[in-house]
Amino acid sequence: MTTSPSTRSAAVTALALGLLIGCSQTRNLGSSSPHGLLPVDERNPILLTNDGLYDNWQGEYAILLANSGGLKLAGIVVGTSPNVSDLDTNIKEWGKLVTEARKSGLEVPEPTPSSGDKLVRPASGQIEATVANDSEGARAIVELSKELSLPYRPLVVVTGGRLTDVADAYLIDPSVAERTVVVSSLGAATDTGGTMTDPNGEMDPWADVIVTSRFRFVQVSAFYDQLQDVPESRLSELPDTPMGRWIAEKQPRIWNLPKAADQVGVLAVAVPGFALQVDRVAAATSVAADATVGPTLVTRADGPSWLVRRCNGAQAAESFWNALRALPDAAIAP
Repeated sequence: MTTSPSTRSAAVTALALGLLIGCSQTRNLGSSSPHGLLPVDERNPILLTNDGLYDNWQGEYAILLANSGGLKLAGIVVGTSPNVSDLDTNIKEWGKLVTEARKSGLEVPEPTPSSGDKLVRPASGQIEATVANDSEGARAIVELSKELSLPYRPLVVVTGGRLTDVADAYLIDPSVAERTVVVSSLGAATDTGGTMTDPNGEMDPWADVIVTSRFRFVQVSAFYDQLQDVPESRLSELPDTPMGRWIAEKQPRIWNLPKAADQVGVLAVAVPGFALQVDRVAAATSVAADATVGPTLVTRADGPSWLVRRCNGAQAAESFWNALRALPDAAIAP
């Protein structure tokens, strides 16, 4: 059977279109595949939450990696904790970091102060019956998730303190969980899974329950010696810029505590290869009204959450200094 030129042309066009769509789908599939062991990576927009500033390098890591092409820092929420309970002081400290970074030519979002007591478990034990704080931080999470999240690239809330604002975001808009992944530096790994205890997990046990029950959740319980990020022997290598001088001034105040490295959440997202061992886990569905720690995480192959139990500490410092060297010229010039 012979075919007319128009029929042959239509067939060729259809074939070309099919190949184009197929190639496009392949590229999209590849581009949305995670770069590491977690469901999110440096291509996701992140919102940072924390309380005090001087115990670790979380803020500096996020700012440096964001300005060296490592991630998109979309927001910063500053709250409180039992150890650093003065919100005015906390926001002033974060504001100073942001000011020095901007003086060095870096782009940094304005910190959002957020106040709200830890959440109270209702007598019924039902999450949706919890009274919301309706905090500034919770509203920021909701709004940024609406603005920035894509089905294949959700907003990542990286926490270095209590989970109150994240849980509060769910209470004021449950749909936020569909647009958000939570990555938290807290707790400890155990032989059978993990615990949501100190650091950070003990500060709001009911918020821990809400987050693990309603969000896609990654607990980073792998820490390293953060004093090796910027040891005294390397202070002379810091750039002579406001940001470099800020890091030098802060260096002696970093806490000498093995589990104080809140930046592990940022690193787990932004640096492929930092998370060396990740287990799937499931959390207990509730805690007692007087609980002093969050739920227990149990290793389960089909668990809905992730637990980072081992990390590459040496890669953390390498990432810090590589990010410094990769800063824009405006940030490197004195």
